[in-house]
Amino acid sequence: MSRTLTINIDKNVIEKAEIYAKHSQKTVSQLVEEYLLTISSRNNHDDTQLGPITSQLAGIIELDVNIDHKALLTDALSEKYI
Repeated sequence: MSRTLTINIDKNVIEKAEIYAKHSQKTVSQLVEEYLLTISSRNNHDDTQLGPITSQLAGIIELDVNIDHKALLTDALSEKYI
């Protein structure tokens, strides 16, 4: 079921959105609906969303939980700059 929503948006933003929508073969309404659906379906406990490539790669490497990441970074930077 669709409803009409009236919003005020800067003219330049609308023009850019229309161009983007045309290239995406969508309407501006579809773009807005998809955006609102995306932000409204986010998990409230986790504000970070991974991109599709990152999601595919997440978890493929297992690291020792006892590694001191700061020490590793310090060592790497020391090697690079000293």
